[in-house]
Amino acid sequence: MIKYLEKSGRTREEALAAALAELGMSEEEILGSELIELPKSGFLGIGAKPAVIRVSYEAPDEVVEEKPAEAPKAEKKAAAPAPKKAKEEKKAAPAPAPKAEKKPAPTDESADFAAVRAFVSGLMERMGIDAEIEISRRDNGGINVNLSGSGMGAIIGRRGETLDAIQHLTNYVVNHDSDKHMHISIDAENYRAKREESLTKLAEKMAEKAIKYKRSMALEPMNSYERHVIHTALQNYEGVTTASTGAEPNRRVVVSYVRGEQNDSNKPQSREWA
Repeated sequence: MIKYLEKSGRTREEALAAALAELGMSEEEILGSELIELPKSGFLGIGAKPAVIRVSYEAPDEVVEEKPAEAPKAEKKAAAPAPKKAKEEKKAAPAPAPKAEKKPAPTDESADFAAVRAFVSGLMERMGIDAEIEISRRDNGGINVNLSGSGMGAIIGRRGETLDAIQHLTNYVVNHDSDKHMHISIDAENYRAKREESLTKLAEKMAEKAIKYKRSMALEPMNSYERHVIHTALQNYEGVTTASTGAEPNRRVVVSYVRGEQNDSNKPQSREWA
């Protein structure tokens, strides 16, 4: 008789090899194989699906053993009915079955955290980095992800460029198929907090120079986030104003001296980064 066996594997060949190993046959001994489902690699391992193959093979017919017919049993005489008791004993009521504990339904927060953790951990694995992932919710609804462990220098990159790329990629992938948009900020070993502190000190130093020499001071090229930090640090700084000039990737902040009568409190807020 013909039988079928389905097995899965990363590739068609791997699925077929698993089926042959289970059957103890070679490919020449089976009747045929059919690919039921194509393998999908997914994106960075997310959404990957294995190949599924169905193998047909000839199996010996099962032999059904005939049992010898049993001799007819002699009829038993009906026993005399037992005398009824004066009072029938009451049956004890069965104990109530314990109620199954209801598991709490997954919240939106746990679903959001799981999606972020799945992508970031998959990305770290592909990069060959063993990182601790800490996820928290901001007051404005966004998500903070802080990475720690060895090899964080490779995660941060030159002036945070690799970290920015990971953050951009995570925001794109997690929000791509979601009904709601959430901003995901990714940091490593508190690099961004340390960088903000360093940029704030740099901004104040350049403002002092602009006032001292009564001239404009241009900073080195920065990304939009770093320019935003400079603009915010000097937003209410007396005697200077800030503006961004140039094109990416050479766009930079210029800190300019302004006279007292030109320096009003209605300075425009930075729109570099949100």
